[in-house]
Amino acid sequence: MKRLLLAASLLAATSLAAQQLQTFEIKADDWAEGEPPKEVFVVDGTIKIAARDGNKAIVVDPNPITDASAQLAISASGNASIEAKILAFKRGRSTPRFGVSVHGMSGHRLMINPAKKALEIVRNDQTLATVPFAWTSEAWVKLKLEAKKGAGDAWIITGKAWAADAAEPAEPLIKHEEKALKGQGKSAIWATPFSGEPVFFDDIRISVEATPAP
Repeated sequence: MKRLLLAASLLAATSLAAQQLQTFEIKADDWAEGEPPKEVFVVDGTIKIAARDGNKAIVVDPNPITDASAQLAISASGNASIEAKILAFKRGRSTPRFGVSVHGMSGHRLMINPAKKALEIVRNDQTLATVPFAWTSEAWVKLKLEAKKGAGDAWIITGKAWAADAAEPAEPLIKHEEKALKGQGKSAIWATPFSGEPVFFDDIRISVEATPAP
């Protein structure tokens, strides 16, 4: 029995050691305007590199208006977080919806939904948590989504949103708990430009626990 326990402990330690926290800072300034580079894997929608306020950004074009998304960095196999600075616009009463996600296309998303005046944690087509949020059109806003393994098979999903020229909030604005998640997949940016205006993403920071490539 002691040998079995020792073997199990060594296996767990080896597995933990194999996982490394890797971080990525994604800025578009080094890229040419136009089609996105291979680092931006477009899943759906029209996404390009364009300039705004003197800086380049990843842009979701409103033609066509669809749930556009693009994956970035590498696939996580554990804890994951993504932070991004986002600029979007309303037109009349029409507003966009936009956000960030972790753990693949079916993973958790942190979305600003101006039509509902809400900040939401969404997975697939289900809204899991929502809190009031006052979005300002034509002003850069930051979003930060984190998914962390808790005790046992629990996962803690937290989100923050704040004005880009302000300090990051000390505590999450929204939180959700789930169990038995795989915790695998790439982080992504999302936007549905219902207003017919482009949505800009810049200063993206991603941190993932992942197994290093051999």
